[in-house]
Amino acid sequence: MKLGKVIGAPARYRLWVPTHLGLIAADVIGTARQPARTHREHLQGAIDWLCRAQDIRIGLADEGGVSAGWSFEDGWLPSYPETSGYIVETFLAAADVLGRADLTDRSVRILEWELSIQNADGSFPGHFGEAASRPVVFNTGQIMHGMVAGYLQMGRTDCLEAAVRAGRWLVRSQDSDGCWRRNVHNDVPHTYNTRAAWALLRTGVLADEPALRQAAEKNIRWALQQQSACGWFASNAFVPGAAPFTHTIAYAVRGILEAGLLLGSEEFVQAARTAAAALVRSQRADGWLAGTYDDDWRAAASYCCLTGLAQTAIIWQRLARLDGDSAMRNAVDRALDYIKRNHRLDGDGSPRDGAVAGSAPIWGRYSMFEFPNWAAKFFADALMMAMSDMVIPSDTANARA
Repeated sequence: MKLGKVIGAPARYRLWVPTHLGLIAADVIGTARQPARTHREHLQGAIDWLCRAQDIRIGLADEGGVSAGWSFEDGWLPSYPETSGYIVETFLAAADVLGRADLTDRSVRILEWELSIQNADGSFPGHFGEAASRPVVFNTGQIMHGMVAGYLQMGRTDCLEAAVRAGRWLVRSQDSDGCWRRNVHNDVPHTYNTRAAWALLRTGVLADEPALRQAAEKNIRWALQQQSACGWFASNAFVPGAAPFTHTIAYAVRGILEAGLLLGSEEFVQAARTAAAALVRSQRADGWLAGTYDDDWRAAASYCCLTGLAQTAIIWQRLARLDGDSAMRNAVDRALDYIKRNHRLDGDGSPRDGAVAGSAPIWGRYSMFEFPNWAAKFFADALMMAMSDMVIPSDTANARA
């Protein structure tokens, strides 16, 4: 997206607001970028921002959840059930890495809120959980990841029970070929639902529910039918015919990879490896990846999806440890350095302080003019995995693998 198009952006983004103008100008003249600091400093900044995003909801009906983020359009957004769910695993890991017991307490607050809004059929509300929202397969799956963390890391059987109920709803929503076509975003299939299948698999293994495990594997097999010879996935954008964001590409790859590792399936792991290796070859020397990619890994955007870059760094780390692949290890270093240079640590408590924008520059098409909470979450996860032997999320009770 060229700067000229920013001027013509819809009025809802209120580009005339001084704060918004300042953020745009910072990207134009380069002050949005800064020298990278240590992993720990950037981790602390991202976690502190997530804490502020949770605290902004205190006293409101969605207290306990984490604000979806901050945007030009609406300022601080309501709590987001989907991403609050998987922020649980991030807070619990950071409690260990940073020695902060308060983050465990914050995880409890998220879990209590999520449990309070679970639907009678086992699903969780979609979008921001408002009365008109309907449950979505992907969103429910991500909350299940949080419930699994609550069970594994905190011993909460009520969380596992909630995950099982949600998993049974996912099974009922699934078609016979393993694809989810009902209760999905924009009413079209998405390959990236493999990340929900991964949650379903984890839950099925922990609860010893074969039907959940089998449904998860069926979805992964459906997803592999969407993969072209070069490793790219079709049916993987938010809307049909669009080039998928790096964000959704990474969602799909991570779900397949982790399911493969849990099942001991080299077929699944190799499918993820092929896509991940193609992304290494697509990466620029400064760490940048395009915001979207067409088939054959043709860059289809001039901006970087910072969220997807952080997620991809996690995938590369998983495979680098598995395979001893130095190319992926080097790609991780480049990716984290790129995000760190676009991660402001001003110490002023502003919406930008410690946040990760959806895109760089901020007017890129992914999460345009926003600081989404999941961007900070995945950046924090990638940093913690680079700092230690930690895997987030973990399927062991001590969060180490």
